[in-house]
Amino acid sequence: MRGVIILSFLFLFFTVYTQEITVKDSLLVIRKNPEKGFQHDYILFIPEGTPVNKMTCLLVEPNNTGRPSDSIEVHKRAAIDLAAVSSVGNNISTMLKIPLLVPIFPRPASKALVYTHALDRDVMVRATGELERLDLQLIAMIEDARNRLAIMQIETEEKVLMNGFSASATFTNRFSYIHPERVKALAMGGFNGELMLPQETINGVKLNYPLGVNDFYKLFGKKFDRKVYMTIPQFIYMGKLDENDAVQFEDAYSNKERKIINTNLGREVQERYVKCQSIYRENEVQVIFSTFEGVGHWTTSEVNFEVIKFFFNQIQSKSSGKNE
Repeated sequence: MRGVIILSFLFLFFTVYTQEITVKDSLLVIRKNPEKGFQHDYILFIPEGTPVNKMTCLLVEPNNTGRPSDSIEVHKRAAIDLAAVSSVGNNISTMLKIPLLVPIFPRPASKALVYTHALDRDVMVRATGELERLDLQLIAMIEDARNRLAIMQIETEEKVLMNGFSASATFTNRFSYIHPERVKALAMGGFNGELMLPQETINGVKLNYPLGVNDFYKLFGKKFDRKVYMTIPQFIYMGKLDENDAVQFEDAYSNKERKIINTNLGREVQERYVKCQSIYRENEVQVIFSTFEGVGHWTTSEVNFEVIKFFFNQIQSKSSGKNE
């Protein structure tokens, strides 16, 4: 009888600790840690069913409050809602059973031109203190999250999946250029039809960050790694009715940037989207473009399903550069 009990215990042990999955959703708010490189809190959402003792992927979706505010609580509430309630990222995390990281980056109203949630030029060249190099702060959060997950016996790949919509899509787009070695695959939509371009000029006009890579070394102290960037599988989509246009507002782009975009890519969202598709294909970016009929600046179950399917294929792929 004692032998049966011992065997039963061993069976239970190996079921829980080697093959088990998390039994309920968990949402953790991780406090900022400047010594580790991040000066803001972040959220780690672990969905029910996340496998233990099995290599998986960490999903990252930059936060996007939708408006500036000097109250960090406003941004925190929006980030929690994004992580655990209503977002494409939460759908992906819940359906694919992978952990989700959402930073709680502020977007201060007192610094209206510093569009942190889109990782604009003002963030990279002017921001100091707690807003300095949010891209590096996000990497520090990713490493901290991976270490915490490892303690929970949830092993994650070094490269992350990234997802974004609207401003967070723009953040994702730009982050992938700066740190392509950290991105396994990405999906983004609702980005004003304007993408950062993997080239230094267009029609003889220099494309500085965030329009292109002309001054890349000056800003980041390294060359744009085109070879690695081209290995990132991307799913980029827009709603056919999406006319949400941040390009025409001064918090998103400077007058000089706006003129370059309007003149060389187009004044209308959908016009720019078509032009950017052409440029990405000419540059042989590994991308799937999709346009959804009857959809504006929002997502639908169909959109979410296509994004989830894309990431599922990337997780199943043995090579992060292989797009199935």
